[in-house]
Amino acid sequence: MAIHVPERHAPSAAPRTRSRRSTSRDDRKRPQPGRIPGQRWYTPYLFPIPALILFGIFFAWPAVTAIQLSFFKWDAVSQPIFVGLDNFARLASDGRFWTGLGNSMLFLVGMFPLLVVIPLLLAVLVNQRLPGIKTFRMLYYLPVVTSMVAVGVAWEYVFNQQGVLNWILTGFGILDQPIQYLLDPVWALPALVLVEGWKSMGVFMMIYLAGLQTIPTNLYEAAKVDGASAWHRLRHITVPLIVPYLAVTLTMEMLEAMQVFTSVYVMTQGGPQDSTLTLGYYIWSAAFQKYDMGYASAMGLVLWLLLILMALANYRITKGRTVMT
Repeated sequence: MAIHVPERHAPSAAPRTRSRRSTSRDDRKRPQPGRIPGQRWYTPYLFPIPALILFGIFFAWPAVTAIQLSFFKWDAVSQPIFVGLDNFARLASDGRFWTGLGNSMLFLVGMFPLLVVIPLLLAVLVNQRLPGIKTFRMLYYLPVVTSMVAVGVAWEYVFNQQGVLNWILTGFGILDQPIQYLLDPVWALPALVLVEGWKSMGVFMMIYLAGLQTIPTNLYEAAKVDGASAWHRLRHITVPLIVPYLAVTLTMEMLEAMQVFTSVYVMTQGGPQDSTLTLGYYIWSAAFQKYDMGYASAMGLVLWLLLILMALANYRITKGRTVMT
């Protein structure tokens, strides 16, 4: 009897792999990590457009216009007249400009302890877990949100000849007779420095406080175990680790000191005898009292370049100094 042997079929060919073209097409259809399905490639670039428009309208365009005006003579009414570098040459012989620059530098020096040193010590204090410390933070920050005009008017009563400051100093026998501080060429500038520093101190304290809360507490605990005093902990742990925040406060202090205007406008108008004339007030006076827009723009450009140089110098000094000493 014949035996039927089933035929052996050749093994079927291996399944064909998809082409690279189809694979890449599928990959494109698959949602990419971190990307919203259906999102266009240009969608993220649409979000900064409103901010860029505002930046261009309120900063870039006025800055370019001010640079252009510094080469013209213009009274805001008649046609501008091109004068080249005459406005800048005029600065060299303008005594009031150098007086304003010198007073601005005195503001810079005088506000340094009020806005850089004292806020650091206050931040160390309010960083402690003490009863009512949050209320103290709020009260200390209150002058920051108060209008400088209101602050100036209030401090005028403090510095008045019959004000509370003279009452205290004469009551304790420190002064023989009251002083009219804002009318005295010797005391007017220190009085304004005190007002500016008192008002802005809360901002700088909060910046330091944010930096202090990033420092690990185990560093202080280890230092206490080793017998380090509070001064050594401040010097060798706190200060080196908040150098980036110190760089921010130094830059902000320079910007604020060199652009002081409102307190001078409200309390002294640059007097007496130009003893409180700052560069910011002199620029405003040239532009909106004398309508010398070109000269005011030239002074503003010089102030802008000076602030850039000071900020760069501050950056070079504080750059990389975060290593504990």
